[in-house]
Amino acid sequence: MTEDDRARAATIFDVARLAGVSHQTVSRVLNDMPNVRPATRQRVENAIKQLRYVPSPAARAMVTRRSRTIGLITTGSADYGPSSTALHFNETARDARYAVITAGLLEADAVHVRSAAELLVRQNVEAIVLIVQQRAAVEGIAGVDLGVPVVAVASEDRGVPHRVQLDQYAGSRAAVDHLAALGHRDIRHIAGPADSMDAAERLRGWFGGLAAHGLVSREPMVGDWTPASGYAHGVRLAAEGSATAVVVANDQMAVGLMRAYTEAGLSVPGDLSVVGFDDIPEAEYLSPPLTTVRQDFTVLGRAAMETVLDVLGERPPDAPPPTPVSGVSLVRRASTAPPAALAAAEIEPSQSALSRPS
Repeated sequence: MTEDDRARAATIFDVARLAGVSHQTVSRVLNDMPNVRPATRQRVENAIKQLRYVPSPAARAMVTRRSRTIGLITTGSADYGPSSTALHFNETARDARYAVITAGLLEADAVHVRSAAELLVRQNVEAIVLIVQQRAAVEGIAGVDLGVPVVAVASEDRGVPHRVQLDQYAGSRAAVDHLAALGHRDIRHIAGPADSMDAAERLRGWFGGLAAHGLVSREPMVGDWTPASGYAHGVRLAAEGSATAVVVANDQMAVGLMRAYTEAGLSVPGDLSVVGFDDIPEAEYLSPPLTTVRQDFTVLGRAAMETVLDVLGERPPDAPPPTPVSGVSLVRRASTAPPAALAAAEIEPSQSALSRPS
C-alpha cells in the first residue's frame, strides 16, 4: 500500500486514536468550534497532518446535525429473549420517529464490538444501544469515548453509565422458593455459559435461594443455552437419581432435560420437578407444560428506547422517567410437584385408614 493509499484509508477514528481524543473532539477541530484546549487542538492538527486525513462532508456534519437514527448492537445467536427485546426496542423507536441501524455480531469480543460501534457512529447515529449477554461485549465499549451516549441492556454493571435490565436474580430466587415450598431439598441448577451476565445473575439467585432455605448447594452444571446441553445434563441427573428438582437457566435447556428423563423411563414431575427461565411460547405446550420464570421483554425493549430518549433530552415533560429494572414472574405449570417421597407419605395414612376393618 502506498502512502497515498494509507492517507485515503485514514478515518476520523484513526485521527482520534493518534491524538488520544474522541472522534467528537476531532470533529470540533475540523469545524473550528470552540471549547477545545489549544494543546488538544494542536495534537489533533498534528495527527491530521501525519495521517494526511481528508474529512468527508459526513464527518464534518457529525456534531452539527440530527439524524434521528439509533445504532443497535446485538451479539450471539437469535435467542428468544434478546431477539424479542430488540423487536420491541425497534417498535418503540419507530413510535418515537427514530430509525434503527442494527449490527448483529456472532463474535462478542471487544474488538468486534468496538468496530461495530465505530461503524455505527460513521452512520451518524445519535446513540448506541447494546442488547448483549456477554461481559466482554459491554466491557469492550465501556471505556471508549464514542462521542454518543451508549445504553446497555445488561444484567450486570460493567461501566456503561446508562443501563436497563430484568431482575434475573429475583427470578431465580422465585424458582427456588417455589420448589422449596413444595418440599424439595435437593434442588440442582443447570447454568448458562460462564461469560453470560444473565447466567451469572440466575446462578447467584439459585445460591441465594438455597441459602435462604438452609439447603445445601451442589456443584452447578454449565450448559450453552441449547436443548442438546440440557439433554446431556439430563442424562447425568437421571443416572444419578438423587436430585428431586432442578432450576434450568433457560427453557431450551429444560426441553432437552425433559427429553432425557423421558428416554430414561422417568417422569417430570414424578421423578424430577423442572423450572425453566424465559417462558418461550412453546413452554405451555410441552408435555408436561413447563413451570418457568417469565420475563417481560416488551417492557425491557421499551425501557431501552425510553432511556435513549431521556439521555438525548427528548423525554416528554409529563412522562415518567424510564425504569432501570423491570420485573419477572414465576409461571406455575405442571412440570413441578412435591417430591415423590413426600407425596407418598401424605397418601399412605389415608390408604391405611381405608384398609382397616370397621
